[in-house]
Amino acid sequence: MVSTLRKKPLAWAVAFAGLGLAMGLVAPQARATDNLRTSPYLFGDWNGERTRLADEGITFDLGYGGNAAHNFTGGRNSTGGTSHLTRYTDQWIGGVTLDLAKLWGWKGATFRMLITDRNGRNLGADAHIGNNQLIQEVYGRGQTWHLTEFFLEQQFFDGALAVKAGRLRVGGDFAAFSCDFQNLTFCGAQPGNIVGGYWVNWPTSQWAANIKLNTTKETYVMLGAYQVNPKYINDNYARHNGLIPDFPSGTTGVLIPLEFGWAPSAGGLPGSYKFGVWYNTSKGKDLYYDVNHDPAGKTGLPALQRDAQYGAHINFLQQVSGDAGSSGASIFLNITQADRNTAATDRQVSLGMEYKGPFARANDMIGFAVGETNANSRYADFIKQNNARTGEHVIVGDGNEYVTELFYSWSPIPSIFLRPNLQYILHPGGTRENSNAFVLGLNTSFTF
Repeated sequence: MVSTLRKKPLAWAVAFAGLGLAMGLVAPQARATDNLRTSPYLFGDWNGERTRLADEGITFDLGYGGNAAHNFTGGRNSTGGTSHLTRYTDQWIGGVTLDLAKLWGWKGATFRMLITDRNGRNLGADAHIGNNQLIQEVYGRGQTWHLTEFFLEQQFFDGALAVKAGRLRVGGDFAAFSCDFQNLTFCGAQPGNIVGGYWVNWPTSQWAANIKLNTTKETYVMLGAYQVNPKYINDNYARHNGLIPDFPSGTTGVLIPLEFGWAPSAGGLPGSYKFGVWYNTSKGKDLYYDVNHDPAGKTGLPALQRDAQYGAHINFLQQVSGDAGSSGASIFLNITQADRNTAATDRQVSLGMEYKGPFARANDMIGFAVGETNANSRYADFIKQNNARTGEHVIVGDGNEYVTELFYSWSPIPSIFLRPNLQYILHPGGTRENSNAFVLGLNTSFTF
């Protein structure tokens, strides 16, 4: 079945749609009870079966999301002219969560499995825009199937202590952030945007374990250990093994993140403040020095091996108006800094605002954000020296890529949103050699 679905990605969608239609046909009363205006699911409650299963401890996650994008400026073709293209990429998700306390009487235990399937094309690559951060965040990590989550969570002391183990996404727990925007600069756990070679975000997972201690009702501390293996981010490996919870050879080390969190209420409005650091025990190539501590771009010798890789992040999110947890404005600030010895893009900063419920439409939202991704000047110096030595002309950034995005999210019913957006990328790749890009995008989501 897996091989069939790989060849026909839409088979999953047809299967899900068929399930929903079949349940609607055999249970006419579902049309009366499943009000699409209020249901979070496009296929409703399956004539009450969804609620019944949830009461027994089984819940499902079924969905589809897509990113369309067209660049009106920026981009170049093979002859040196401009390249203005339209590209689309998408993702199907299917998952199940088992409450083992309800199913087996295993108090405090939960099992979760989630798989994803990605398809489509990358505008930035096809139009040769030169951007560092994806214009379509749903693209990447191999356009194929992935085992995104496969883990057991055990809670102790009435939830004060939680332990997870299995195949985990480091960005699902550490530096976790929403993915409401289409540009990757403002989407998901920020460290994975600049050190994605070992900090693996959605849709890829790693064998891992983490522990979270809620020190008070508003504070926590969390520590994890994640297997670092280059095969997890190898597209060819993913195409053949993406769905298998195997133990690939080639592990280089362990990623150890540590995070402190605080979730206060300011004037009755919720906030989230996270401070984290990480340490990767894997060796990393120095971006500038060779094995003799001389400039590698000038000598052509192999790079100096650093003993480890590390960094730090902060995530601030605060609702500032409206009703707690629903309508109103929220502001966010994310800052990540990686070590300059090994990270080609070593810093990212994003600042933005979201407003839920504009024009008295409870499900709609407006978002605006600005961000920068810094191209490490040490790596730029290496490339420039290497170009001079070899006669090549490799374009490399030595400054910041600046991104701005504005979106309006229209949600006719809770299970669907259509989110047109405008993106402007100044100095793609952190260099003035790439033309600035103005992009029109459309982010869509359906929850089945």
